[in-house]
Amino acid sequence: MRLLVDQDIYRVTIEVLEKWGHDVATAKQFGMQRASDEELLKKAQETGRLFITRDKDFGSLVFLREEIATGVIFLRIAPRIITEVHAELQRLFYEHKEEELMRLFCVVEPRRHRIRHLKCRS
Repeated sequence: MRLLVDQDIYRVTIEVLEKWGHDVATAKQFGMQRASDEELLKKAQETGRLFITRDKDFGSLVFLREEIATGVIFLRIAPRIITEVHAELQRLFYEHKEEELMRLFCVVEPRRHRIRHLKCRS
């Protein structure tokens, strides 16, 4: 899968994603360490990447303001539960194809994930 990870994603998570064989780009690689949330979503959409973040504000941005987005994966992750969240993220990737995830907002936490469909612009 092609992924764009927010600057708040743990380095160990990036390393795990790369180990799993995903094409991982970071906000830093695009020079977007201080970019707005809207700019990050736009870059993910422009580059055809799923966006992964720990920033809960993306839920409001995508649903309340109805910003158009590529798929977003929100990780509810902290150092003490990182292994469990990684396992659930791997299960999410196993159960859903990339093209499906590109139309979803997913919340990943220990032992479960929740999915909501994004609104598509006609």
